[in-house]
Amino acid sequence: MNLKIRLALMNFLEFAVWGAYLTCMGNYLGAAGLGDKIAWFYAIQGIVSLFMPTLMGIVADRYIQPQRLLGLCHLMAGTFMFGCWWLGKEAGVGQELTEKSTFILLYTLSVAFYMPTIALANTTAFTILKNNGYDTVKDFPPIRVLGTVGFIVTMWFVNCAVWLVESSSWDGITFTLTFAENPHKFQYTYMQFFVSGLLSIILFLYCFTLPECKLTKKDQKVSLAESFGLNAFKLFKTRKMALFFIFSALLGMCLQVTNGYAGPFITSFKGSTDPVVASSFAANNATLLTSISQISEALCILMIPFFLKRYGIKIVMLMSLFAWVFRFGFFGIGDPTMPGVLFFILSCIVYGVAFDFFNVSGGIFVDQECEPSVKASAQGLFMMMTNGVGATVGTLVAGEIVNHYCSWQDGFLQGDWTTCWFIFATFAIVVGVMFALVFKPDQKERGV
Repeated sequence: MNLKIRLALMNFLEFAVWGAYLTCMGNYLGAAGLGDKIAWFYAIQGIVSLFMPTLMGIVADRYIQPQRLLGLCHLMAGTFMFGCWWLGKEAGVGQELTEKSTFILLYTLSVAFYMPTIALANTTAFTILKNNGYDTVKDFPPIRVLGTVGFIVTMWFVNCAVWLVESSSWDGITFTLTFAENPHKFQYTYMQFFVSGLLSIILFLYCFTLPECKLTKKDQKVSLAESFGLNAFKLFKTRKMALFFIFSALLGMCLQVTNGYAGPFITSFKGSTDPVVASSFAANNATLLTSISQISEALCILMIPFFLKRYGIKIVMLMSLFAWVFRFGFFGIGDPTMPGVLFFILSCIVYGVAFDFFNVSGGIFVDQECEPSVKASAQGLFMMMTNGVGATVGTLVAGEIVNHYCSWQDGFLQGDWTTCWFIFATFAIVVGVMFALVFKPDQKERGV
């Protein structure tokens, strides 16, 4: 098989694992008696991102080839995810979990081993491409886009897949695919964790078929601080970089809000007393609808070079910040019936700009501004501020806001969602205005 196709398949599976539950987990947690803990489940991803990618990176640099470590991490992540599925199965469909603490522990361990695999997958792809004479700048983006495709495919699958309980035993369960309304859709049940766990195990096996990424001996001694990327913190001495990283954390507060709550929000309309609203396609296919966000994300990656060249780094980042305003605002004024559903669709479309234009262009900005000796550490610091510190704090604060204005009623998270979304939009406006006023990159950033 062509090497680039093999790496594309690796990326497809890498993000398919995540797509199985990331945007629909909230619906199951509500039914399982953990609805008030949704924010914590998403915050856990940020917490483990503060240290696990760095630790696994050190192991991949010194002890275990990255493609093998990628596989071993997926073995652990998949095993713990199967544990989550098993606890859900033991409790039953639509039933409250009896082992909540164990479930949270297993989920935390699964995520702790999954989050480092994103960086490990990139390292594996870059190393194999370079070892075989490929141009990473030209050949990696199409490979990486297949990761987003994998995320979308599993979102669609768990949205449409249904399992029918014919008896209380496992032997009585059959599988089918349908777009019809059914209370046992994977997106509402613990079966989403089964899909994720199974894909992780498949990727574990697949990783050991990939070409070797032999470890290279480093003659130069590296300090412990450098090993953990702590030397990048000296960038805070520069006002421009300090502001950039602070705003990275503030923008990171937006990242997981819709991943955690868009699904429960759209699904909440199923509990409407209006039968037209309750039976609408959007209300019954929240995961499918929100997959438009990932499609937009894939397309917006291709637009970044044009906008960077024409408008410069600051304007592109501002576009991202104000796209978050529309992302939240459109959810606040939309509903699952026509014409309100168009606002849901618009919210999903602008997500590509909101997510990509800061994350990707921010990575380019860091690469341009930092010395070669700290480029890798600086990228790690950028990810830590956005996906670690920012996403963790933002998700927990969002959870408090949602829990204040909404509550679980008859299996649906209902309440004053409009106020919640407008609070999030207001925060994005404030951050955007502050960024426009105080962040002043050099003129050379235009035309990167």
